[in-house]
Amino acid sequence: MNVRRLIPTTAVAGAVVLGLTALSACSTSDAADGGNGDKLKLTASFYPMQFLAERIGGEHVAVTSLTKPGVEPHDLELTPRQIGSISESDYVLYLKGIQPAVDDAILQSGVKNTVDAATLTTLENHGAEGDGHDHGHEGEEEHADEHGDEHGHEGEEAHEEHSEGDGHNHGQEGGADPHIWLDPVKYAEVAKGVGKSLEKADPDHAADYKKNTEALVGELNKLNTAYETGLKNTATKTFITTHSAFGYLAERYGLTQQGIAGIDPEAEPTPARIQEIHTIAEKEKATTVFFETLASDRTAKTLAKDTGLKTDVLDPLEGITKKSQGADYIEVMESNLAALQKALGAK
Repeated sequence: MNVRRLIPTTAVAGAVVLGLTALSACSTSDAADGGNGDKLKLTASFYPMQFLAERIGGEHVAVTSLTKPGVEPHDLELTPRQIGSISESDYVLYLKGIQPAVDDAILQSGVKNTVDAATLTTLENHGAEGDGHDHGHEGEEEHADEHGDEHGHEGEEAHEEHSEGDGHNHGQEGGADPHIWLDPVKYAEVAKGVGKSLEKADPDHAADYKKNTEALVGELNKLNTAYETGLKNTATKTFITTHSAFGYLAERYGLTQQGIAGIDPEAEPTPARIQEIHTIAEKEKATTVFFETLASDRTAKTLAKDTGLKTDVLDPLEGITKKSQGADYIEVMESNLAALQKALGAK
């Protein structure tokens, strides 16, 4: 998002030492509070990873999220205690490219079972503007079955350094878009890969992990069907958003995302971009500027005022708070579907 808010690699490396020192003086950590018994100590980087870990791991895992509710994940700065707690984990689930501070800390942690969700599906490049339906995505459903357990949990020996650049691609190598969880099909692929890796990490409970994975994938398949049906016939295919996080979702369901290029969700749009959005809205019959729950609605309201459009929430599901339109991933995605149907004039 905003590179000036991210802590550099050298700072993280130094903090690892401090974190380990702090832990040696403490009897507990964020990841292991002494009450977990024989449960697998699992650290998740932010909410979409936490949801998968809790649903698939069930009663056999004790999940700690590095990103607390209400914290914008891209801006996360880890405490020495958090960095140290990663090294005490039995299993770490993260998404490389979203949180560079987390990527660096995991590299330093030495944890064997580290799983990068980005390796469990295929990533694509999505620009900030005009993301949509110009790319094929057939055949992705089988991707996780072929690759779901081949990557990401052998200590990350081949883990490349993250890009120092940022923007809407959040530092992902090659400019790839990391927002894979907003496509239920891709998220299901990741779920399958996580399930397989948990089976390997904790074989004593493999049957339960397999059962939980199948149940979650079933829910995600149902969600995908609801989106396909609900967005099949609409008055327009274009939606406008302050955070260009919905490229995969747009591509999956034949929509076009018009993001506000080159700025974070809280920044003011340029006069030129306002005029461009106004032109696009008139041409494509777009009605709504979407903003997100973890950022200010200032940008959306500015655009709406200057272009005569409405505003509404389209949640990128980077965290769940009291403001969220649902208690978990499934419920918020259902709310997002309803918002899109309303904005796009679903028939």
